[in-house]
Amino acid sequence: MNGASREALATAREQLDALTDNTSVDAARLAEELAAVTALLDREVRLRRILTDPAQPGEAKAELIGRLLGGQVGGEVTDLVSGMVRSRWSRPRDLVDAVEELADSADLIAADRDGTLGDVEDELFRFGRIVASSTELRAALSGKAGDAAFKDAQTALLHRLLGGRAKPATERLVVRLVAHPRGRSLEGGLEALSKLAAERRNRSVAVVTSAVPLSDGQRQRLGAALTRLYGREVHLNLDVDPEVLGGITVRIGDDVINGSVAARLEEVERRMAG
Repeated sequence: MNGASREALATAREQLDALTDNTSVDAARLAEELAAVTALLDREVRLRRILTDPAQPGEAKAELIGRLLGGQVGGEVTDLVSGMVRSRWSRPRDLVDAVEELADSADLIAADRDGTLGDVEDELFRFGRIVASSTELRAALSGKAGDAAFKDAQTALLHRLLGGRAKPATERLVVRLVAHPRGRSLEGGLEALSKLAAERRNRSVAVVTSAVPLSDGQRQRLGAALTRLYGREVHLNLDVDPEVLGGITVRIGDDVINGSVAARLEEVERRMAG
């Protein structure tokens, strides 16, 4: 997001945090209701255009949301979304993306409250690795948008895979992503959720790929070095790939630190070819 949308999203995040500071507020219920609003705005193109039209008064848009959502979702969600439509948005689609992010954040807040946020983050990463390595699973969980029977089958498959094995918040997040991908790849959506979980814990995520599993000591030293480098705690998501031929590669956002033997061999080959 850029410009006005980025500012509007930052304000909405603050409003969600303020709302969920009250522990009596059911964050998981907020997530479910915000997800329902996301589905409505994603489906109704004309509505989201009206709600982001800068020529329309903010109060009028808030009143419209109140009429549409009243009795359908709780007052907290109605107030939250009403505040969002009062803000300026660069594109109508940005409003939908923002409501969806708040839904995901609310589920992560619920996990944080019950002490499982770290587990949820790890489970999202591990499930992403499983999906990336299985063509059959990726095919089973992708495609056929709008086919209700296929979506039901996908949901049932996810409940079989994750039910009792993953934390409830992980299961809710993954099921929602598969049911409503909104143009994203499954791997991309899982990576975005993992990053959102890391941000909720005020940390960076480093995807570390090594030829063999790192020892506890190696993990601790690498984590400490990256924390000093980036000035904030860095969580390590570990992956093993024999093709790196020793050493490690580290990816944090757009930064790639490549210390693999394979990378050094490629560099030698490039120099020889030059």
